[in-house]
Amino acid sequence: MIRSRQAAEAVFRYRRSGAIVAGALTACGFQPLALWPLALLGLAWLAEAAARSRSIGSAFAVGWFFGLGHFTIGNNWIATAFTYQAEMPQWLGSIAVILLSLYLAIFPALATAAAWAFVRYLRARRGSDDERTEPAALPYFGLVFAACWIVTEWTRAWLFTGFAWNPLAVMLVGPYDSQGLALLAPWLGTYALSGLVVGLACLLRRAMHFLIGGSARERLAAGLSLAVAAGALGTVMLAPAAYLAPREGAIRFTLIQPDLRQETLDDPRNFERHFIKMARLTVQKDRADRRVVFWPESGLADYLRDGYPPFLYRLMTYDADPVAARERIGRVIGPYSLLLTGAVDIVIKDGEDIAARNSVTAIDWRGSILAGYSKAHLVPFGEYLPLRYLLEPLGLTRLVAGTLDFWPGPGPRTYNFGAWGKAGIQICYEIVFSGEVVDPASRPDYIFNPSNDGWFGAWGPPQHLAQARLRAIEEGLPILRSTTTGISAVIDADGIVRGYIPRHTANRIDGKIPPAHPPTPFARFGNLIPLLIAAALLLGCAVALRRATR
Repeated sequence: MIRSRQAAEAVFRYRRSGAIVAGALTACGFQPLALWPLALLGLAWLAEAAARSRSIGSAFAVGWFFGLGHFTIGNNWIATAFTYQAEMPQWLGSIAVILLSLYLAIFPALATAAAWAFVRYLRARRGSDDERTEPAALPYFGLVFAACWIVTEWTRAWLFTGFAWNPLAVMLVGPYDSQGLALLAPWLGTYALSGLVVGLACLLRRAMHFLIGGSARERLAAGLSLAVAAGALGTVMLAPAAYLAPREGAIRFTLIQPDLRQETLDDPRNFERHFIKMARLTVQKDRADRRVVFWPESGLADYLRDGYPPFLYRLMTYDADPVAARERIGRVIGPYSLLLTGAVDIVIKDGEDIAARNSVTAIDWRGSILAGYSKAHLVPFGEYLPLRYLLEPLGLTRLVAGTLDFWPGPGPRTYNFGAWGKAGIQICYEIVFSGEVVDPASRPDYIFNPSNDGWFGAWGPPQHLAQARLRAIEEGLPILRSTTTGISAVIDADGIVRGYIPRHTANRIDGKIPPAHPPTPFARFGNLIPLLIAAALLLGCAVALRRATR
């Protein structure tokens, strides 16, 4: 009994450490490393360990430790945010990453446990469960696991307001001039693409079984199959999409990246200097003509709306007068131009400021406000402090400067600006929420995605851009990203980057907004598609297992 218990503990320690390493390897498939072959190996290890688990608790544990390694490495950029504020110690950033990973790891754990239980249950009902082999049937576990991963990743995107960052599907987005395997996104959606990644890893797992334990003929066949599959997948992932020639639209634009560093962004002494820097990047280079100008989130310090308490306007860069500030902006963008800029709006009640809104304000060349959009998906601890009454006395606060919590807006909206086109707006990380970036009642011509990625270190910005590209592909819409420090980009409706400004570079992009595609199947049906695919996989496996065990 003692030896048996010691052996079991040794196996658990091996599986625990192996799962953490496999999760970390899988996170290497995301940008900026983009080592997706390592990701497939990590997922193949997870599928093998989960399928060979002897109990649902063991299957859950291996998925949870995998998720701990996966999310700790993939979300390491969150720790960088703690280096840009003085209210909390920097070392708390690493703790925050781990604490978040402890929660997020629940979702891959649910996927492994549910897949194990589903296959085990079906085989047990037929009286054919063979304890001498893995309890989950080898030919079918991969499909069930893929279906369960689709459902749990979709759940992660909305439960407790959701944290949709880095679905596995993002690994399938190729280099800037390639769609990669994400070209399937218009028909499958992000979460079904993540299921495809899991399915590919499970096929790799099966091939490795034959390579290691098969006959000579099986090893030869498996080796050849792996070589052909690797060549085909590598070609799809890396080859430039030459068949997707650039298409030019009719709406002229200027997109700027001012390179406003995070450490100086909230210092009032720099507000006017920052404005002048953005203004110089914006000035017309040729004859006056109609255009849309895109400024980033967090770049403009002025309060642009009327009716706020006077003390708020004293922090502005120009005459403490919102009318004068808007008119100055109108002169900067030039005749017949429209500016879409990140801004902060204040919620006033009984003459007092009670909350803020992270907004995009549309201002024309006359200084008139045409529209305003407020961010709906706010960042916990970034833009508001959950359970403030409990956490604030403990010394916790928001990472964004200021004492007012931000309030969410109503969700995706499309604004018809006439000759400037119909604009959809998604602020910062709102763009990562698959199926939630377009107003279903009014499809835009393009999506504007202003962001401040200066918080996010070296890993966050390329991950953010990859997720924006995936939204463009699945929705069939161009996306224009203006950020404070990079990476800013013009993404066409195929997800190809037609122009970009690298990190820590002040520059502008001029051109015409790429045209949109007709609504894709995903644009029409949204996340109903991946959920139906998951249901079909489960139903198909249930039928196949019943027939196989008669």
